[in-house]
Amino acid sequence: MATKSVQLESKFVTVEGVRIHYQEVGEGAPLICIHGAGPGASSASNFKNNTPVLSEKFRVILYDMPQFGKSEKVAIDEGRLTFNGRILKGFMEQINVEKASFLGNSMGGQAALKLAIDNPERVERLAVIGSTPVALSVFNPQPLEGIKMIAGYYKGDGPSREKMRALVETLVYDSSFLTDDVLEERYQSSIDPEVLDLHANRQKPLPKQDLLFELSKIKAKTLLIWGLDDRFGALDIGLTMLRYIQGA
Repeated sequence: MATKSVQLESKFVTVEGVRIHYQEVGEGAPLICIHGAGPGASSASNFKNNTPVLSEKFRVILYDMPQFGKSEKVAIDEGRLTFNGRILKGFMEQINVEKASFLGNSMGGQAALKLAIDNPERVERLAVIGSTPVALSVFNPQPLEGIKMIAGYYKGDGPSREKMRALVETLVYDSSFLTDDVLEERYQSSIDPEVLDLHANRQKPLPKQDLLFELSKIKAKTLLIWGLDDRFGALDIGLTMLRYIQGA
């Protein structure tokens, strides 16, 4: 049976001077969905196919992190997870959500984990997909193949449709649903003039934040979702998180 489509209206709030874009649909307990950090990513691109089902039970909020989607392309000059966790808390304050559950993909999951560490009272439950807030893998050399592809997307000859196709095909297990329209939408988002300017002129490289010894502070029930052959996040990092997060 086909799933009904839902209409998503763009909304904006300002947090610490940063314009944040979000969309929402449904009623019930708030569920904030946060995308990964790949070129052209947004919460709509990551979760729009899940939204019709999720919105049957939840108030689904699709949140674009700073630098992505329609949120402001602001340069970050501190730890990325510290920044994103704090902006996420401010976003919740702006939309009058005291406490929420989170569905986070990759970097989006890391932002939600950092929020749960710094502000546990804000987080009901967590589900994170291939999120790697731990710097060291025992079994895999770092960075993994997919992370190298993200890092190299804006370098060399710059963005291209060929780079985007290779990147997105590496992200997924089954690439049969990756139509030309899906790839073109993501590619066009990745070459937004403000995005190009950010990567070329304003955003300096940031060291990876390691949350290993903070993970035990997370109080929320946490579901860790991992692909066995994930080419962006080492599986043993997921197993390490399983041991450190009390309710995982």
